[in-house]
Amino acid sequence: MEIVFSVTQESGGYVAECLTHDIVTQADSWDELRANVREAVGAYFFDQSLPSAVRLHLVRDELLAVA
Repeated sequence: MEIVFSVTQESGGYVAECLTHDIVTQADSWDELRANVREAVGAYFFDQSLPSAVRLHLVRDELLAVA
């Protein structure tokens, strides 16, 4: 089983939200986010089988002025 997190870049850091389970975490850096996601997944699945993989999907929204 693979679970997917939607990651958005907020001012000063990142927020990761799992699309299929109630898992949300945040961090100041990408490396810290990866560690926090691992920790949150481990805590959520503490009494179940861990997923075989975790996918972090970075979502970036950018507005460009054309005039």
